Amino acid sequence: MDGRKGSVEDLEVSPAFWQGKKVFITGHTGFKGSWLSLWLVRLGADVTGYALPAATHPSLYRDAAVARDVRSIEADVRDFEQVRAALSAQRPEVVVHMAAEALVPESYLRPLETYATNVLGTANVLEVLRTNSTVRATVIVTSDKCYRLDAGDRRCREDDALGGHDPYSASKACAEIVSAAYRESFFTASRADATSTLIATARAGNVIGGGDWAAHRLIPDAVAAFRDQRVLALRNPAAIRPWQHVLDPLRGYLLLAQRLFDADARCARAWNFGPPPSHEVSVESLVRDFAQAWGSGARWEAAAVPGPFEAPALRLSSRRANETLGWNVRLPLARALEETAQWYRAYVSGADARALVDAHIDRFEGARTA
Repeated sequence: MDGRKGSVEDLEVSPAFWQGKKVFITGHTGFKGSWLSLWLVRLGADVTGYALPAATHPSLYRDAAVARDVRSIEADVRDFEQVRAALSAQRPEVVVHMAAEALVPESYLRPLETYATNVLGTANVLEVLRTNSTVRATVIVTSDKCYRLDAGDRRCREDDALGGHDPYSASKACAEIVSAAYRESFFTASRADATSTLIATARAGNVIGGGDWAAHRLIPDAVAAFRDQRVLALRNPAAIRPWQHVLDPLRGYLLLAQRLFDADARCARAWNFGPPPSHEVSVESLVRDFAQAWGSGARWEAAAVPGPFEAPALRLSSRRANETLGWNVRLPLARALEETAQWYRAYVSGADARALVDAHIDRFEGARTA
């Protein structure tokens, strides 16, 4: 971007921008982190990942050989000294913080660990950045579940009240508050002791895509059941979520990081990256459409015992990202489901995971905006 502020008209994920950029990603061994790492490698970035070992078996991180092209540091984001040592040694220019406990059901089983990872881990990253002299852009990834559940059918906007009835949602609201406090206290240009770092938070809707193997997530559970000819039990079939392909919010994070790096202080704030109303469908509706894309052997039913409390409906307003970043969901929901089913069917048949990811990114980069 050659030192100028980007505009909606000219802003796109730019290989010229990312070529040679030193990027530090926490959570790179997870589902979204693996996709982002591989995309940045394709763009020519110099990527360092910091995370605990991949938690699932199979794992996209291992199957796609992410560590082959990414400098990988296996460490805990809750360990401040390790975070400080890694960031100090790598001297990145861009940070994307994604390391988290990412599942609502798991947060009920391990609430203290959830708060330690999602809140203290975020504070650790921000505290290291407070005295860092190389990082110019930081994107803190939280969740659409950070909002207080009193919006009714209205779509949540970035300035709405934060909250959470479950440990996961509350921890993400806390991560937003911690990020905002650090931004206002230490990363505001008007402060005499400010650094050049700009901090933004990103709240994405539910993502789907190949290579997610986490238990208690809808698509991985469906793939396991359909593959084994079992009946899929739906914990909350009527719950409405804003579904989108994983590459869509990742594109939003990259666009946002470009603007932050370009010193556009207007972008140092919270951002929603959610799909249009046509993507806001129930769990059962999504499974029905995914089953059609999957083919034979797909059956499901409501679980005999409902799962723990989750928000009955989540809807996001992404007007800020639409108008300021020129970001919109690129893949319609039907296309996203077909891409996802195709990825898993090919993987189950023995296809190479890295080749599947590369092919999907190729198609995504060539897709027209939905």
